[in-house]
Amino acid sequence: MIEIMVNGEPRRVAAGLNVAQLLAALDIEASRVAVELNRRIVRKPEWESVVVEPGARLEVVWFVGGGSR
Repeated sequence: MIEIMVNGEPRRVAAGLNVAQLLAALDIEASRVAVELNRRIVRKPEWESVVVEPGARLEVVWFVGGGSR
């Protein structure tokens, strides 16, 4: 287990997870989010190859639908 921060909250997660696996482990719907890892945007095509290291700081932002009148 490693310690990371997700949206300012401390979390303990399994070691060696990539971004996609981390989102699944946290029950986050991956199709509607953007991910920033250590102040760098991680593009969706990179999620499988970017491993979350101990002490990482992630910000997960949800897309919200809607529009103007």
